[in-house]
Amino acid sequence: MANEEQTTHDELVDSAEQPFLSHIIELRSRILRGVLVVVLIFIPLFFIADDLYRFIAAPLMAHLPNGGNMIATGVASPFLTPFKTTIFAAIFLGMPFLLHQIWGFVSPGLYLHEKKFAVPLLLSSIMLFYLGMSFAYFAVFPLIFAFFASVTPEGVTMMTDISSYLDFVLKLFFAFGFAFEIPIATVLIAWSGLSTAASMAKKRPYIIVGCFIVGMLLTPPDVISQLMLALPMWILFEIGVFLARFVERHSNEPD
Repeated sequence: MANEEQTTHDELVDSAEQPFLSHIIELRSRILRGVLVVVLIFIPLFFIADDLYRFIAAPLMAHLPNGGNMIATGVASPFLTPFKTTIFAAIFLGMPFLLHQIWGFVSPGLYLHEKKFAVPLLLSSIMLFYLGMSFAYFAVFPLIFAFFASVTPEGVTMMTDISSYLDFVLKLFFAFGFAFEIPIATVLIAWSGLSTAASMAKKRPYIIVGCFIVGMLLTPPDVISQLMLALPMWILFEIGVFLARFVERHSNEPD
């Protein structure tokens, strides 16, 4: 019964081809919906933009010397920096809806077995991205800012520009968010047939070296933050290989 349902669904997918213009119109519609949702989330957040920035700046503020403050070197920075923070917060909160719109655009062209595989993959990728950003905020930031504060030369006052700080933390947020997608990328590589779990496991030494190179390039020039990006990437790769083996066994099972 299940095989008949899958065959019927796949035949409908093959026969339901639409003109290219229809795809463009639908894509435009979904992009507009995504933008609208981000704007609707942005409006109430804008009234607490200063609170949002204080939340983002808290890991650094906790390690500034007594009475230390952040500074704004640009004329418009006191307005633009919280504004930029609010935009990214709106996108961050609206990400499930944005990904749902992407899924709604892509899913009609997928076969039934591809949909069954893609849905948990989509949900887990959202969770892993949020997990990576949370790991950066709660685990990495306190350590690296404590390190920076401890190595500040005597006679130098640590006063960070608010715009530079925001750019710095956004870079780390996205670095850790995308790094935590490694299990998803590994599973996709195995599922698509580009490589196998066994082949990826044999390349483990190169992967480990690559993790530390990426950690060196994407994080500040201190050992702590480099290790805290490289080591989770390695662990996540091992998790991805384990899941890839499971996917391969499942795909090789007779229907």
